Amino acid sequence: MNYTVLDRGDELSRSLAAQFHSLAAARGFVRNDTEPEIIISIGGDGTLLQAFHTYLDRADRVAFVGVHTGHLGFYADWKADELEELVNVMAESEPRIVSYPLAQIELETSEGTASYIALNEFTMKGVDGTLVAQISINDETFEMFRGDGIVISTPSGSTAYNKSLGGAIVHPSIESLQIAEIASINNRVYRTLGSSVLLPKHHHCDIISKKKQRIMLAIDHISILRDDIRSIRCVVADRKVCFARYRPFTFWNRVREAFIGYEVQ
Repeated sequence: MNYTVLDRGDELSRSLAAQFHSLAAARGFVRNDTEPEIIISIGGDGTLLQAFHTYLDRADRVAFVGVHTGHLGFYADWKADELEELVNVMAESEPRIVSYPLAQIELETSEGTASYIALNEFTMKGVDGTLVAQISINDETFEMFRGDGIVISTPSGSTAYNKSLGGAIVHPSIESLQIAEIASINNRVYRTLGSSVLLPKHHHCDIISKKKQRIMLAIDHISILRDDIRSIRCVVADRKVCFARYRPFTFWNRVREAFIGYEVQ
């Protein structure tokens, strides 16, 4: 098995990475940082996002395994004290591969077009004042937005920024995107729905800039400042991200553990 490890960079995560390499070598695993089959992320969900974007060009040929060093992560199945168990089960069994939808973000600017992939979410915010944009769904005007910003989340990202804005939590088996508003302003000129909107696969939304404005874009943890955005198209990507599950831990268990925290009797 070819594998690689990406860690958060703190002392504990680096120590765990070294421990994993030692255990993996004893079981005959081959470290291959260029063309891995399995990518072990040690840290938190942010570490896994970095690992995903590091190996984005190989996303359809790799599977991720998360080891969390703090609070339970949505992308992490294993704890810091379970490395030996993880390596043993990786050596002795085949994982169940679970695929999650991704978001494709296409920017149209004065310089041309650019395409990005988001695992969690895409966010855009006004820098010098409120963001002013037209939101169209399937090429028809849906609303005129004025406010702090807009979040486009994937199902797996629906538990993050989207949830804090009152958006719904969506199971990753539902291929969709969710549009959520950040502090929208409603008056006689600008009218918004005021709630999140869920778009199925094969639908798309366009966010069209309606004035000269500096906009801060964030694709997961990657920030981009632009002042020449014309429009942004958001769709469910054709590609997916894969996770290697070596033991059952359902999405709804993750939600319960993260936000409710007690065992159901």
